[in-house]
Amino acid sequence: MSKEHPTAPATPPGTIEPLVSDYGAGGEIHQHAAEDSPRLTTAQGVTISDNQNSLRAGAPGPTLLEDFVLREKIFHFDHERIPERVVHARGFGAHGIFECTRAIPEITRAAPFQTEGKITETFVRFSTVAGSKGSFDLARDVRGFAVKFYTDEGNWDLVGNNIPVFFIQDAMKFPDLVHAVKAAPDRGFPQAQSAHDNFWDFISLTPESMHMIMWQMSDRTIPRSFRTMEGFGVHTFRFVNAKGESTFVKFHWKPRQGLQSVTWNEAVKTNGADPDRHRRDLWEAIERGDFPEWDLGVQMFDQAFADSFDFDVLDPTKLIPEEQVPVEIIGTLTLDRVVDNFFAETEQVAFCTQNVVPGIDFTDDPLLQGRNFSYLDTQLKRLGSPNFTKLPVNAPRGCPVHNFQQDGHMQTANRKGRVNYEPNGWGVGPRAHPLEGYVSFVDKTAGEKRRLRPESFADHYSQARQFYISQTQVEKGHIRDALIFELSKCEVADIRARIVAHLLRIDTELATAVSTGLGLAQMPEPVPAARPTRQDLPASPALSILLNGPEDFSGRVIGLLVSDGADADILAALREAAEKAGVQVKLVAPSIGGITDSAGTLHPAQEKIGGGPSVLYDAVAILFGKTDKPVAANPDAQDFLRDAHAHCKFIALHQADALVEASGLSAMLDDGYFQIKMPQDIAPFLENCASLRFWAREPTLAG
Repeated sequence: MSKEHPTAPATPPGTIEPLVSDYGAGGEIHQHAAEDSPRLTTAQGVTISDNQNSLRAGAPGPTLLEDFVLREKIFHFDHERIPERVVHARGFGAHGIFECTRAIPEITRAAPFQTEGKITETFVRFSTVAGSKGSFDLARDVRGFAVKFYTDEGNWDLVGNNIPVFFIQDAMKFPDLVHAVKAAPDRGFPQAQSAHDNFWDFISLTPESMHMIMWQMSDRTIPRSFRTMEGFGVHTFRFVNAKGESTFVKFHWKPRQGLQSVTWNEAVKTNGADPDRHRRDLWEAIERGDFPEWDLGVQMFDQAFADSFDFDVLDPTKLIPEEQVPVEIIGTLTLDRVVDNFFAETEQVAFCTQNVVPGIDFTDDPLLQGRNFSYLDTQLKRLGSPNFTKLPVNAPRGCPVHNFQQDGHMQTANRKGRVNYEPNGWGVGPRAHPLEGYVSFVDKTAGEKRRLRPESFADHYSQARQFYISQTQVEKGHIRDALIFELSKCEVADIRARIVAHLLRIDTELATAVSTGLGLAQMPEPVPAARPTRQDLPASPALSILLNGPEDFSGRVIGLLVSDGADADILAALREAAEKAGVQVKLVAPSIGGITDSAGTLHPAQEKIGGGPSVLYDAVAILFGKTDKPVAANPDAQDFLRDAHAHCKFIALHQADALVEASGLSAMLDDGYFQIKMPQDIAPFLENCASLRFWAREPTLAG
C-alpha cells in the first residue's frame, strides 16, 4: 500500500488505496511508493525508475532506441498470446482433490484407488468444443470435462466430455468433423454453433453420428452450470491389477447437485446478459465455499460381457446402459480452489489421453488410439516446447521425476555432469524398474493390415432410438425443437431432407414432427441402413436429465426483484429461509444502490433491472412496496417476469399485481406461481423450487 498523499483524502474502508503520482515540472511522473513495497523491475531484475514515459531526446523529441525498458515491455506484450486450442478453446479450470471412497486394489493397481480415504490432487478444465476463446459460454455444444490426477505414480489425465458417446468411430474423421462444425473458411462464421450447412451436410453423410446428434440436440448441450452436468470418459479403458489381470471400465462423473439444463430461449438471452455465465458460476461457487462435487463411478465388466453385449464396447458411438451394468461409485471429486492465474494454469494446462499410470490401460477403440497419437503433438504446437511438462500446472506433484531428457526450448532441469544416457557404466542416473514400472496389458492381436471398419460397428440407429425413447415428453419436445431450429438455418433444402431421412430410422413420430416444422414438401425415403434399427431396446431412465435432477434446491439462485417499501418482514424471512436451504438470493432493483424496505432499512442491490434478467436465476420472487406502478411500467421489469414465465420457472409474488397486469400475464397464472402474503407462505415456494421448473406450463406457451 502507498503512503497517503499530503493533499489526498483518507481512503474509504473497503476500497483499494491508489498509488499516488504527480507530474514534475518537465511533465515526468514521480510515484511515491511505500519503502517496503516491491520494486518494479525488468525481466533481468533491474529496478525501473519510471514506468510512465519512454526515454526521449528532449520534451518534444524522438524516442530513443536505447530505451531497453520500453523495448522489453513492448516485446513481451507483443508475444503474450499463444495459439488457442483448435477445439476446446474456451475453457475454465479449477483445482481440487479426489478422495477414494471405495478401494479396489484387487481390480486395479492405479494409485488413486488403493486405499479408502486416499487423497489425490487434481486440476479440472471444463470447456466448449466449437467456439474460439472469445465465444460465449452457453452455446449449444458438447462440453469438455478433463481431469488431471497428480498421483503418487505420475499424472493421469481422464480427458472426457459431458456426453458418453461421440460423433465418429475412427480418428481418421476427426479433422473433417471439426472442419465442418467450425466457421466456414471463406467467411469466418458461424462461430460457436452447429446450426449451419457445413455441419449438417457432414452429419447427413455420416450415419454413425446420429446417436451423438440425439444427445447434441438434447438439453445436455445447454447445461445450467458446469456444476450440474455429468462427465464421461467416453471410451472403454482397462483396469489392470498387480497380477496383470484386466477388467474393462467406463468412467462416469455424477454431479452431487443433480442434472440441470436451461431452455434454448434462456440460453440465447443468457449469452447476451452474461456471456461468461458458466465460468462466473463456478468461480463464485468456489469462492463462497459451496464447493462443487462429483462422484466418480465406474462400469466394470469382463470379456464375457463384452462378447455378449448387443454392441461393440470399443465403438465410441455406443454406450452401455446403466441398467445393464450399474455404475459403482469409488470416489468423490471436490473443486475447492480457483486458479491464481488464468493463463498459467487454465490456458497452459496440457491434457493428453496417453497420460496414464500403472493400473490404467488402453483398449483398441480406434478413436482413442488416434487421440493418443494426436494430443502430444497438439501440446507441442500450442506451448512451443517439449518441456511443457515443466510448467507447474503440468508437472507431477505426487512423485519424483528422473530421466535423461535434455535441452529444447525453456529447459530448466538439465542434469549435472557428463552422463546423459542410459544404460551407462558410470553408475549414474535413474534406471527402469520392471516391478514398479508401467507394464502394458498383455493382449493377443492378429489380423490383416487393412483400412477397415468392423462389422460390429455397423448399427448406427438403434442406440440413437434408445436415447430418444428414454427422454420425458418435455425433453423429446426440446430435441424436436432443436432439430427444427438448427436445420432451419441450413440454406440447402436437400441437407434438411437428408437429416429427416436419417430420423426416420430412429423414430417416425420425431421425423414427422421435424419434417412438418421444416415445411418439407414431401417426406423423404429412409436412408439405407447397414443394420435395421432395433425396436426392442428398453428405455434407460439414466439417460434423462429430468429424471435425474437434484434432491433439493441447494446451490441454486433466486432472483429477487424489489422496489422501495418492500415488506421488511417478508424480505428478511425469504433471505433467512433461502440461507437455511443453501440457496443464494440476489437483489435486483431499479437502481444498483438498492431499495429501502418498509422498516426504513437500505438494501444494496446485486443487479440493476435490465442488468440482471431472470435468465440468470433458477427461480424468481417479486417483492414490491404498496405502490409498484412505476416499476411495473419499466419494460425491463416486464421482461424479467415474462421470461421467468416463458422459461417455466417458479415465481413468488408479493404486491406485484400491477407488474403481472402490465406483463400481460393476469390470465395465465398457474400452480407455478405463489402468492406471498405473509412469511409462512415462503416455505411452499422453496419446497416446489426443488423441482427446478414448472414444466406443466410449457404446453400453454405460444411458439
